[in-house]
Amino acid sequence: QVRLVESGGGLVQAGGSLRLSCAASGSIFSINVMGWYRQAPGKQRELVAVITSGGSTNYADSVKGRFTISRDNAKNTVYLQMNSLKPEDTAIYYCNVNTLWGHEYWGQGTQVTVSS
Repeated sequence: QVRLVESGGGLVQAGGSLRLSCAASGSIFSINVMGWYRQAPGKQRELVAVITSGGSTNYADSVKGRFTISRDNAKNTVYLQMNSLKPEDTAIYYCNVNTLWGHEYWGQGTQVTVSS
């Protein structure tokens, strides 16, 4: 079992920055891929960015060049640095973890609101 605790969401003006953090606890030795997803009102949950245990990353086209995902394996934490935020980035952001055994876990979500 893996427990995820997110932090760092909030309200920011367009063009501003936020940094999300997600700390994992529990069966952390089995964590493989860590990532962030988001869900805007009335829309499906979508991938934002993922990072493997080896540091390989993948981003949604809509955030490339603006968002950066990173992880600190010693702290079992994944980060999402979000710059040049746009109103369309407004959503609930969820931390996601996949383990070596194929299990998937989700955080509780953190609200990000970007005002125009």
